[in-house]
Amino acid sequence: MERYRRLCVGLLLVVSAVGIVPTTAAGTTSTHCEFPVTMTDATGTEITIEERPERVTTTNPSAAQTMWEIGGRDQVVGLTQYASYLDGADQRTNVSASFGVDVEKVVGTNPDLVIAPNASAGDVQALRDAGLTVYHLQAATDIDDIRQKTTTIGRLTGNCRGAEEANTWMDANVGAIQGLTADIEDRPRILYPLGSGFVAANNTFIDALFDIAGADNVAARDHTGYPQLSNEVLLQLDPEVIVVTRDPSIITQEPYASTTAGRNNATVALLTRNLNQPAPRSVVNTAHNLTEQLYPERYSSDTYVPRSAVQSTPTATESQPITATPTPQVTTATDTDVSTTSGSGPGFTAVTALVAVLASALLARRR
Repeated sequence: MERYRRLCVGLLLVVSAVGIVPTTAAGTTSTHCEFPVTMTDATGTEITIEERPERVTTTNPSAAQTMWEIGGRDQVVGLTQYASYLDGADQRTNVSASFGVDVEKVVGTNPDLVIAPNASAGDVQALRDAGLTVYHLQAATDIDDIRQKTTTIGRLTGNCRGAEEANTWMDANVGAIQGLTADIEDRPRILYPLGSGFVAANNTFIDALFDIAGADNVAARDHTGYPQLSNEVLLQLDPEVIVVTRDPSIITQEPYASTTAGRNNATVALLTRNLNQPAPRSVVNTAHNLTEQLYPERYSSDTYVPRSAVQSTPTATESQPITATPTPQVTTATDTDVSTTSGSGPGFTAVTALVAVLASALLARRR
């Protein structure tokens, strides 16, 4: 709650000012993004970047998505196949292997920096043995972790201002959604099957997203991380709603067909890349899409806070433009998604968006 109170104060100051100045989660504007920079990664390794990296390779789609959101897309020279949905991804080298990444392909991109999120942990040492500078990010278990990861990538790549804007945009939308769902007591019991009995449980960013959208993740009550549960346990959890990302027929398969969700054919459809990739755009899209499906009577398109409400002119060292993201759309769990190349969402000017965020943020609180 304190975080959103600080956000509200910052937004009030912005409304009274001439321009819009993005702020960090702590409410301060970053003015320092100089090089060299030294940071310690998740392996405890101290990484020094002497100058702003011109060539960056990402070994996980969440890192690539983050680079796009903070204005660093032109620095990216390599990414994995699961980031192919990003505009211009086909012009970068696909460094994917059958499992993980192909070290030779990564080396072939001649990167100044390799960003390896937690899911790429098995590739880090091999990449370092090949003489590459690799920064390994910690696993994201909540929205704070995603915010910190965004800040870190921004600092490593010289896109600090873009990272601040991405985080402020994400926080504003999280606050707006929580303003809609904070007072809901009878929350639908939800479950996200990952396949073969694996589910998303407590201490995961997916569970955090469910909480923001006003859903009760039944797997989070007695389980942590991404456990594999037996059919008997899944039946006992008895979700009222099943999250589907690719195959909607899962609701007709056991054990899910015998749950309350299965009997009522109750599902919500989300894109895999939104729900499974811990990055600002994914948080915004999932929070809006899930809330709209769970609470259509509460949700309206005016809930969305456009990127233009927190966008400012990049600094000289952060010259890549930050594009606005249009209002998330709920369709089906296909490989189509909203673009980040145009649009700012309906019904909002910079000031009215900020006022809306202020009103919703005052109501927002964590369960």
